Amino acid sequence: MIAENDQNKQLPNEINSTFKELNVLKHLRHAGITKSFGFSCGYIFKLIFCLIFENKNWFRMLESKKASDIPAKDTVYRFLNESTFNWRRFLLSLAAYAIAKVSKLTHHNRPRVFILDDSSYDRNRSKQVELLARCFDHASQKMRFYKGFRMLTLGWSDGATFMPVDFSLLSSKKSPINGVSETVDKRTSGYKRRQNALQTAPEQIPNMLDRALNAGIDASYVLMDSWFTQQPLIKTITEQGLDVIGMVKKLKQRYLVDGERVSLDQLYRLAKPSDGKKGILRSIHTEQANGVPIKVVFVRNRNKKSDWLAILSTDCTLSDQEIIRIYGMRWDIEVFFKATKSLLKLQKEFQSRSYDALISHTTIVFARYIVLSWQNRCSTDDRTLGGMFYELCDEIDELDWAVALQHLIELLEDTLKHTNKKIQRFVKSQLQQWVAGLPNYIKVYMPVLDCES
Repeated sequence: MIAENDQNKQLPNEINSTFKELNVLKHLRHAGITKSFGFSCGYIFKLIFCLIFENKNWFRMLESKKASDIPAKDTVYRFLNESTFNWRRFLLSLAAYAIAKVSKLTHHNRPRVFILDDSSYDRNRSKQVELLARCFDHASQKMRFYKGFRMLTLGWSDGATFMPVDFSLLSSKKSPINGVSETVDKRTSGYKRRQNALQTAPEQIPNMLDRALNAGIDASYVLMDSWFTQQPLIKTITEQGLDVIGMVKKLKQRYLVDGERVSLDQLYRLAKPSDGKKGILRSIHTEQANGVPIKVVFVRNRNKKSDWLAILSTDCTLSDQEIIRIYGMRWDIEVFFKATKSLLKLQKEFQSRSYDALISHTTIVFARYIVLSWQNRCSTDDRTLGGMFYELCDEIDELDWAVALQHLIELLEDTLKHTNKKIQRFVKSQLQQWVAGLPNYIKVYMPVLDCES
């Protein structure tokens, strides 16, 4: 048997059709991810993309029987370590294109949101990884320190579909383990990503939102956890034309009520009590210390019923229930983090030391999630059939069984008028007996058939 070495047939049929629909390889070229000779970048990208469907990492793939049909290890690692490739532009372009297709399936009144959060990127067994740092995992129940990065992620959601838009693997200036490699060309996009890694999250978030808005991604709100709802950042985001909805912690932040600066606990006591439905305890209109008008809704803490949680919204026109409902969409990014780490092998598929390889592989994993999200939306939303959906609906209406049966009875009556009375009485008696034997739920929908004629 001769092995099939066609580069265009390495993707499963389902994934291949989605690749063409989302123009994945076109976005690669627009991001400058190309090569002048050797295996094409599109071929290597698809090879890495499909590793998860082979249920192997790159090391196991090289040890398998397919090793003779794929490029050598150096080819793939040169692709991942290339610092001139603009992976951020690729991810943003692919996400914007997919979101535009999803938005056509979403009602214009349904809120579209950006979601901001960070997650741990563990490399606990590493020593020589570039920009490796000692980070603190505030989301873990153990509240532990680990070696690795903070993966700051910006996502988009309409409540049914989540798409990752941008990310940054944050290092630390206070507790670094390794620094920036001296061999990196400072003119490349890879060096710019390294400079971003040394910035704080509040410094990067406005630029992330700017890039997403400039790419044409439509959203009205930015959802964030209590770790990001700092008053300077909220003011910056509102100046960009977006409203913020996020949980607030009991910190030293102050709020203005009748010209007085009060804490969050004092604000709770000043808020007007509600009826307590759906766990909503109180709400109040106020201002931040920097002058941004906000509405704060206090809800019951399910884990500790004697305590409460505060959710802030810069859109003061929303009702209490609507603020809670929109903030609930923030959970989509937690599902995304779990899926990328547990199912898409975010931290385990490659063990590279280069920061460029970490960025490129993370982008490929995010691209997997975008492709799978679009496939899931296509399989669950009948409107993805396009005009065929509406034609099928019209055809179903035309073939309604009750209406068709009534037309058949009327046609039979017209035919009986041209026969003698003996045949008419016989056919009508048979018809009445048949109608009498029908179930009651059918008789309800066909009252015309209950009469003598």
